[in-house]
Amino acid sequence: MTHDTQDALLAGYRRFREGHWAEARAEYEALAAQGQKPHTLIVACSDSRADPALIFDAAPGELFVVRNVANLVPPYQPDGQLHGVSAALEFGVKVLGVSRIVVMGHAYCGGVNAMLKGAPDSCRDFVAPWVAQAGPVVRMVCESFPAEESERLAEETVVRLSIENLRTFPWIAEREAAGQLTLSGLHFGIADGVLRALQGPGRFAPLD
Repeated sequence: MTHDTQDALLAGYRRFREGHWAEARAEYEALAAQGQKPHTLIVACSDSRADPALIFDAAPGELFVVRNVANLVPPYQPDGQLHGVSAALEFGVKVLGVSRIVVMGHAYCGGVNAMLKGAPDSCRDFVAPWVAQAGPVVRMVCESFPAEESERLAEETVVRLSIENLRTFPWIAEREAAGQLTLSGLHFGIADGVLRALQGPGRFAPLD
């Protein structure tokens, strides 16, 4: 951590303690005593410009957020290996009992760009194989569209693919079929701040 970054983080922490935490102290104390009960699990990108808690103006304890490169959900694969996203899904659905899962993509996503153009040479250990799981689908969808449309189309395709993969988890599919869990997709425009929702097969439209 650089000195400048450390100072920025400490300054932010002090603002949090003096402002937000002081105002919401009773909420935090109740959450500590009673545990969390978030209503929504959000799968979002790790991108620093697309923070779900800020975008949804969420209070403490409302959202269970899973962030990774390009907001990807891999298919259900209980093989005993290390699966961070799947572990978070299992905990959120089975233990916390969320009633909604949202996959939120965003504009100017570096992970999606890597699916289209290849991962940086310096990121071959983990980023390249991670984005490769969606690369073929994304490139196939975008190949017949002009370049100026391909970026957002690719971002939307990843949201749809992640939702499809969510349904490969039997305990998600069962709860969705029983009306106990809803799945939805969103796309956040960084430059304009607009959220667009997946409505029907493949169509994203701005929310009111």
